[in-house]
Amino acid sequence: MAFDIDMIKKVYSQMTERVDAARKVVGKPLTLSEKILYSHLWDGTPNTAFTRGKDYVDFAPDRIACQDATAQMALLQFMQAGKDKVAVPTTVHCDHLIQAKDGAATDLKHANSVSSEVFDFLESVSNKYGIGFWKPGAGIIHQVVLENYAFPGGMMIGTDSHTVNAGGLGMVAIGVGGADAVDVMAGMAWELKFPKLIGVRLTGKLSGWTAPKDVILKVAGIVSAKGGTGAIVEYFGEGAKAMSCTGKGTICNMGAEIGATTSTFGYDESMERYLRATDRADVADAANQVKEYLTADAEVYANPEQYFDQVIDINLSELGPLLNGPFTPDLSTPVGKTMTEKATENEWPIQVEWGLIGSCTNSSYEDLSRASSIAQQALDKGIKMKAELGINPGSEQVRYTADRDGILGIFEKLDAKIFTNACGPCIGQWARYSDPKNAPKNSIVHSFNRNFAKRADGNPNTHAFVASPEITAAIAIAGRLDFNPLTDSLINENGEEVMFDEPTGWELPPKGFEVKDNGYLAPDEDGSGVEVKVAPDSERLQLLTPFTPIGNDISGAKLLIKAFGKCTTDHISMAGPWLRFRGHLDNISNNCLIGAVNAFGMKTNFVKNQLTGEFGGVPDTARAYKAAGIKTVVVGDHNYGEGSSREHAAMEPRHLGVAAVIVKSFARIHETNLKKQGMLGLTFANEADYDLIQEDDTFNFIDLNEFAPNKPLTLELVHADGSKDNIVLNHTYNEAQIAWYNEGSALNLIKKENNA
Repeated sequence: MAFDIDMIKKVYSQMTERVDAARKVVGKPLTLSEKILYSHLWDGTPNTAFTRGKDYVDFAPDRIACQDATAQMALLQFMQAGKDKVAVPTTVHCDHLIQAKDGAATDLKHANSVSSEVFDFLESVSNKYGIGFWKPGAGIIHQVVLENYAFPGGMMIGTDSHTVNAGGLGMVAIGVGGADAVDVMAGMAWELKFPKLIGVRLTGKLSGWTAPKDVILKVAGIVSAKGGTGAIVEYFGEGAKAMSCTGKGTICNMGAEIGATTSTFGYDESMERYLRATDRADVADAANQVKEYLTADAEVYANPEQYFDQVIDINLSELGPLLNGPFTPDLSTPVGKTMTEKATENEWPIQVEWGLIGSCTNSSYEDLSRASSIAQQALDKGIKMKAELGINPGSEQVRYTADRDGILGIFEKLDAKIFTNACGPCIGQWARYSDPKNAPKNSIVHSFNRNFAKRADGNPNTHAFVASPEITAAIAIAGRLDFNPLTDSLINENGEEVMFDEPTGWELPPKGFEVKDNGYLAPDEDGSGVEVKVAPDSERLQLLTPFTPIGNDISGAKLLIKAFGKCTTDHISMAGPWLRFRGHLDNISNNCLIGAVNAFGMKTNFVKNQLTGEFGGVPDTARAYKAAGIKTVVVGDHNYGEGSSREHAAMEPRHLGVAAVIVKSFARIHETNLKKQGMLGLTFANEADYDLIQEDDTFNFIDLNEFAPNKPLTLELVHADGSKDNIVLNHTYNEAQIAWYNEGSALNLIKKENNA
């Protein structure tokens, strides 16, 4: 039986009436995305047609999911909200703080030792406030959510950018910062700009070496890393229906890599099969009663150009396996000769040192079974592994079932390392090098989602390429980046020339899923007696002090850093070894913007202190300005804040005295996070004005006292020689968001309203 079945049935009972009302209000057939959005309005039954990409709308999500790295700050904030219990079903999943090194048993034991303080905190807070808790080793948040909580037609938010994975089960599931989650936990509405809609029509059928992963790798190559910003991507067509539920999850998962608000698929037979296989027949039965409401109206898919803002066509029968990378997930290359040419031209290392299979993107039973079919062929045909291989199962249920069915044993016969059911190398938790910064240039291939510089192992010279699990397995066995298993042969241990056959696998385990201990702890019915302890001298956890309002008089502010080029949340607040400080704002602020490239000097973590004329690290320089009572400004390029949802990338600059972040364009989640923390997130009205910013600039906001929706702000730049430039800055703040700014943060406003 499913978790929260009564809540799910309530959603379905309201959905028919609300969707019917929305169809009348909008005056045309509805996409699936619109049906879910309009049926989750905070005000209930729809009475207004919203303008896509323009109108801010209040929603009522059904549930929340948090992973351990982001849950710390989210729950520290929730503890200030004055509530006894979360208002909607919420879960915490311990998957980020487990480092991959020696193998599952050793690594999990080590994590439970070094991070016990954090795990104990999260378990106790969860128990106190009615939150479901998944222990370390239980699995990766998004796979566990897909197996236990996701349901067609639902709306969910999560404090991780890959929350979108649940779109594989027909949800609108959206990654947010912790402050957004706190709003909903506290019983308040969640605000989102009504998304634009991108339709992806999938014709034909996947076969051979081509996998669902290749669909999203292709889409990323078409639309770029920011092309989906502000939009929901809805997949449809016969090719979509023919795909497994977990395959759909893979596609939705990597939608975060194109900046999409989320991605989703209409309810179909593959979703029903998955629900029944994961002991949720009750959800499948309930969904079947309203199934016409859990997909788009027929007219939409028949004439998609009339209902979507953009339509992309992909013929799966013509799609081949792809490799995306390095250093960005949208640089797409077909396997084989084209990769040979690109790698030679760009001096990418051809030799592959590691293949990694798993992460929240590709760690299902189907993924492991298809990859194991390639591993089994290597054993049967006498092919020796040329690279090392690592496996991260998605959940204890997947791990236990795959082990029972001999799948993990196949990998182990090739000397693969079976890591913990956790994120591991996907988020920088990989102890590959003792000195990552000075590690050699190399290539790896993985089935993860992100491949930014230093993302997996901390080595800036690691060229990471994203591929399907089966291609990852084949390339790891061959040891060459340009190996094409469709056409290329290998020499086995007997000197014979052999080729791989096409991969095979199971959509679902033939003998069903099985698990002895899934790692779930239910909270006490009454948590009022539970004590949450945070040691005053802890280096891992720190109770929060409310931010004070920045105010409407920002003058004499100094440039902290002008970031050049790509500046993701990894650059702003690195993961890896810094994950241990995610619950301690002051300590983790020592990594603030240390990965950003300073446009003056083109170095990282090396900026000018205008007070002394000396150069130093970004956090130290920011602390010097803050101690002197001087506000600072960060300037950035396009798609600033791309990547993870981590709100630390907003909270750290705020803590260190940054008043405004001015960029050419923002990634959606990061812009919202800045607003939530009471900061100014602004964009150049004229992108060329980025070039006017000089190293010794002082910033004066001329008309901040007139801060209002749809009204640009004027900034005076005072250069070192006394000359001045006035530039215009745009913003997307509405009245409610300006109130967050005026109060110092959204959380401050929540507390004020709760105490009123």
